[in-house]
Amino acid sequence: MQVINKYLNTGNIYNYSEKSAVVLEIVNFSDISDIIIPFFEKYPIIGIKQLDYLDWSMVAQLMSEGHHLTGEGLTLIRSIKEKMNRERSTSQK
Repeated sequence: MQVINKYLNTGNIYNYSEKSAVVLEIVNFSDISDIIIPFFEKYPIIGIKQLDYLDWSMVAQLMSEGHHLTGEGLTLIRSIKEKMNRERSTSQK
């Protein structure tokens, strides 16, 4: 994770020893739109997680356009979020 953090030059690393996990957290929206999304556009994720990435990047685009500031936009973002990660079935590949 430290190598990824250094390569991307953004984010913070958190160690969760009770879960044997390490997390790279990036919350700065400009870093997400200017660094993370272009990285994954150049180097796509392989597998079902690509679908989560596509949904996630769609939400980022909606937010950059200000849709998260409207009730309709929030509803759309929530509906996208509901089908991500554990809620995504293998039939949605």
